[in-house]
Amino acid sequence: MLIRLGYDIRFDIETPVPIVAILNVHPSRRGDLQEPDRVQLEPVAETTEYLDCFNNICTRFVAPPGQLRLTNTTLIEDSGEPDPVNPDACEVPVDELPSETLRFLMPSRFCEVDLLSSTAAELFGGLPRGWSRVQAVCDWVHEKVTFSYPHARPTRTALDVYTERIGVCRDFQHLAITFCRALNIPARYVTGYLGDIGVPVNPCPMDFSAWFEVFLDGRWWAFDARHNVPRIGRVLIAAGMDATDVAITTSFGRAKLCSFTVVTDEVRPGNADARA
Repeated sequence: MLIRLGYDIRFDIETPVPIVAILNVHPSRRGDLQEPDRVQLEPVAETTEYLDCFNNICTRFVAPPGQLRLTNTTLIEDSGEPDPVNPDACEVPVDELPSETLRFLMPSRFCEVDLLSSTAAELFGGLPRGWSRVQAVCDWVHEKVTFSYPHARPTRTALDVYTERIGVCRDFQHLAITFCRALNIPARYVTGYLGDIGVPVNPCPMDFSAWFEVFLDGRWWAFDARHNVPRIGRVLIAAGMDATDVAITTSFGRAKLCSFTVVTDEVRPGNADARA
């Protein structure tokens, strides 16, 4: 399967402002790209690309005053298969976990593991360990939290989500991640593309999506507390402790977002040259 990916993001800039953008497809999927994947700026400005501590591709630049436009379109090959599912995947005891996964057991800005540990133990501590326990976490969050764009708030933490029972996709994932970490299951927040492939088309404008990954049986697996079903065509952009680490853009000064468009569409055979 081929998927056309792209975005068109515009800001109004009052004075020169340094910005870091995380918009490239993650290095783990670079081999699947069929076209270049470059962050393009209008007006043109000098950019520097680097890998952060989570191995995400970051683009650094100083935006000049006026309107800034970030665009890209690329093509990626995907298996066309739904997210892998392995009900037999086991939890790895903490003392046997790879050292690089241990940080994904810790509290972070939006995931207050220490404040929700007792709740996690009460809700899920007695369940069989492994895949089914992570799925129980997803089921609980999916059922108890209501999705609502009008109630989006950039400062909402996992504890807020548990208390308010409302939020957007990032909030669902933050709460599920916090419960998993409290159960000693490494969990990391991820962001990427997720189109309406194999599901009814959502009438809302396309956006980047958030989901999370847990470390079971020696590898990372995708889970999604918001949609809570295996999906086709996830394309990873970045992973981190929580949304702080994978922000699409971080500006070190005033940058007013004025428009935002995301494209992730299946390309039918013979139409790979089409641009969204």
